[in-house]
Amino acid sequence: MEQEPKPTPTKSGAVFVSGANGFIGSWLVRALLDAGYASVRASVFPGSDASHLLSLPGASPSRLLLFEADVLDAAAVARAIDGCEGVFHVASPCTLEGPKDPERELLLPAVQGTLNILEAARRSGVRRVVLTSSISALVPNLGWPPHKPFDESSWTDLDYCKSRQKWYPVSKTLAEKAAWEFAEKHGLDVVAINPSTCLGPLLQPGLNASSGVLLQLLQGSTDTQEYHWLGAVHVRDVAKAQVLLYETPAASGRYLCTNGIYQFGDFAQRVMKLFPEFPIHRFTGETNPGLAACEDAAKRLIDLGLSFTPLEDAIRDAVESLRARGYLQG
Repeated sequence: MEQEPKPTPTKSGAVFVSGANGFIGSWLVRALLDAGYASVRASVFPGSDASHLLSLPGASPSRLLLFEADVLDAAAVARAIDGCEGVFHVASPCTLEGPKDPERELLLPAVQGTLNILEAARRSGVRRVVLTSSISALVPNLGWPPHKPFDESSWTDLDYCKSRQKWYPVSKTLAEKAAWEFAEKHGLDVVAINPSTCLGPLLQPGLNASSGVLLQLLQGSTDTQEYHWLGAVHVRDVAKAQVLLYETPAASGRYLCTNGIYQFGDFAQRVMKLFPEFPIHRFTGETNPGLAACEDAAKRLIDLGLSFTPLEDAIRDAVESLRARGYLQG
């Protein structure tokens, strides 16, 4: 029996965004407003600052509704999602410092938070959930054949991460796996996006972890990112891709979102060329053992029509923003 074609979403129905005041979430809210969605429900952690969302273009009180909802509060999540046509789940804790209590700070909010969002989406009968996963659910994967470009079939090696106390990749991997199990069991339409290191202007008030990677590099850090790096992408492109995956009925599965794969040392060199005034470390040899370069690593998204902002533009935009916010002197 042939499956009925999936309906194309309407822009008149309400869409829900979790983690709406974070780096990616803020850009996604902006992209949805720019795309003409009539009602965007932006969910933020209780007590966190979301005032910047109210000054986004098109953010009138009738189009942008702010909700305070901890993703671990199933009832609050259900209230915010009730009546929505689409759900974008972005919220997931990510810290610049290692967590003191990984289970409570990272794993529980990532996994149970995702399940709470999906259960509310199922009950509300939403058309599709776009799950924001990460390359941290693809790598580190030391079992991947060396010098074969990474793709969406790769999954992070949890034992490797746990043995090195790298809890963020564990949280993102467990959350995405839980989402696929839930989707399979309940017949929920879920599509996942796995962005690499996101760069670009900060819309939110604080410094996020991926912008922190660039900031530390500009300040002379010698961290190679080892097995935790694939490449970088403009945050605006991630938001565009999220909307594209929501609006494309045929989209399914996982979508790696990166403007190419290359060594972190190559990235550092490109930053150095653009900003020679900063004390950027000159890496030699392979910073990321066995990592194969690939220009069109995001082929699945490119085939849907996404075109990426040049990496140099993403770096420039990010550095300008870090300077304007006072994180960078010079």
